[in-house]
Amino acid sequence: MRLGIASNKKAGTSSPNEWAAKYSGLGIGAVVFPLNSTNSDAEIDGYVRACRDYDLVIAEVGAWGHKPVPLTPETMADKMNWRKRQLELADYVGAECCVDITGAAGEVWTGGYRENYDPEFQQAIVDGIREIVDEVKPTHTFYTLEPMPWMIPHSPENYLDVLKRIDRPRVAVHMDAINMINSPEKLLFGREFLDHCFELLGPLTKSCHIKDIKLEIPLTVRLIESPCGAGDLDLVHYLELAHAVSPDMPVIIEHLNTFEEYLESLRYVQKLVRDSGKDLGHGR
Repeated sequence: MRLGIASNKKAGTSSPNEWAAKYSGLGIGAVVFPLNSTNSDAEIDGYVRACRDYDLVIAEVGAWGHKPVPLTPETMADKMNWRKRQLELADYVGAECCVDITGAAGEVWTGGYRENYDPEFQQAIVDGIREIVDEVKPTHTFYTLEPMPWMIPHSPENYLDVLKRIDRPRVAVHMDAINMINSPEKLLFGREFLDHCFELLGPLTKSCHIKDIKLEIPLTVRLIESPCGAGDLDLVHYLELAHAVSPDMPVIIEHLNTFEEYLESLRYVQKLVRDSGKDLGHGR
């Protein structure tokens, strides 16, 4: 596997080569592309060359438009166009995938609405993704969805069902098993749930996110996303499963606030791999 961090800032660097050298020097083997489709061709080409020169796999380009099917006609054109341009960028730079989130069926994109589960809403998402992929026609990358606890895809079974309904060969899986841990059972039987995720989705997976999660014990369920090592999930097993799919599988640490926090988690995971005695690669 190729470990990376989701800090897509330029990390205080002033050139593509300086940026790539800094990341490579940390033992990183995969990156989130630091530019988007509004940057110039010259800038984009510079970072692509730097990734190639420093053996950094471009794990993902983010679309993050929050809904392939926006709620109003006024926002639809802009959001859909953004997704298409980001998918074009991902294809151009040779990213493993272009990652998006479907969003919720309401004004708050992370909202827990019962309409999130309506067949009509899910079909609208399927149709929107088909439009994006059919127009762009990627040949080097894959359009993927990041799973979320209460938005589609919210489980391995739901993800597989959505892929079958989309029925496009260039739509694949972005694995974030932690985001699909939406009940105590899935965390308490974490190894078994990870096995289940990779059994159903592993062959279709192009990139992974990694973080941790813990169960707090009040009188109601509270599952808290945590930095790597601050939760209860067997992260070594997660890395083993990702590595088994591909020795070059990007595994990206995400959802931290500062570059220093990313470095702390990166060092923790690197040490975890070393101490495990497992042959999982070391970021290169």
